[in-house]
Amino acid sequence: MTLLDRIRECTAHDPSRYRPFVVDGTILGAVRDDLLPALAAHPDVLVITHQHVSLHENHLSYEQRSAALDTVVRELADRGVVHWLGSEHYPLVDQFGGQPFLRLERSALPTFGARAFGVHMHGIVHRPDGLHLWIARRARGKTTHPGKLDNMVAGGQPLGLTIAENLIKECGEEAGIPPALARTAVPTGCVSYRLDIDRGLRHDTLFLFDLELPEDFVPRPVDGEVESFELLPLAEVRALVENTQEFKFNCNLAIIDLLLRHGQVQPDDDDYTAIVAGLHAAPISTKPLNQP
Repeated sequence: MTLLDRIRECTAHDPSRYRPFVVDGTILGAVRDDLLPALAAHPDVLVITHQHVSLHENHLSYEQRSAALDTVVRELADRGVVHWLGSEHYPLVDQFGGQPFLRLERSALPTFGARAFGVHMHGIVHRPDGLHLWIARRARGKTTHPGKLDNMVAGGQPLGLTIAENLIKECGEEAGIPPALARTAVPTGCVSYRLDIDRGLRHDTLFLFDLELPEDFVPRPVDGEVESFELLPLAEVRALVENTQEFKFNCNLAIIDLLLRHGQVQPDDDDYTAIVAGLHAAPISTKPLNQP
C-alpha cells in the first residue's frame, strides 16, 4: 500500500451517479440517484427533474428552507435513510464564509452532498530523536469509526462559532488542552475530498493546524470521544498511514499534508504530484443555473 492509496480511499466517487442539489438557483450539493425515491415522497419540499434536485421555490427565507428540509430529514431518519439525528446543525453554503442558504442536520449532509467543514489539529512534540505526534484512539463505543486512530484533536464546524473558537472548544473537550495553549496552534492550510458513502456523498474541507507542545504535556480524554492518547515518532505514524487502515480515513489526508510540509515526501518520489493534487478536490461549480 502507498500514501496515494490512502488518498484514493478518501476520494472514490462517481459523479455520473449524482444530480446537483439546488437552492435558489445555486448548486449547494449533489444527490445520488439511488436516494431519489426516498426524496420523491416530499414533492412539496423537493422538486426532482432529470437535471437536478431543487428546494421548492415556495420556501424562500432561511428559516422556511431550514424548517422544510428538517421535516424531510426527520422522516428519512424514521425510515433509516439518515442514520441518526444528533441535533447538531450545519450551515449550507456555496463557499466557506458565505451567507448560509439554510441549516441542515449534520448527519443528513451526505444525503444532499452538501459541503461540510471541520478542524483537524496535530499535536507536535520535538524530541532529541525527532518529531513526534500525539495520536488519539477513538472511543470504541462511538457510532462512527469506533476504535480507529485519529488526529490529536478533530471536529466538525458547526453554526455559530469561528474556526478559532471551534478549535479551542475541541481542544478542551477532546484532549484537556487549556485555551491559552490552544490559541498558539498555527493554521497550516486545508485538505478537501469527495467520497461515496452508504448514505450519499461526503464533501468535506478540513482546516489544518499544528500545535507545538512541551515534552511534559500529556493530553487526557475529557468528553468520551477519545479513549486514549499515544505519542508516536513521525516515521511510525507514516508507516501506520502507508501500510494499514488503522486511522480514520480522513485523518490520513491531514497526516499526508504534514509529511509533505516536513519534507518526508519529496518531488522525486513516485506519485508526488498525484499526492499533492489528491489532497484538494476540484471545486464543484456553484454558479446560478441561469448563468451561462
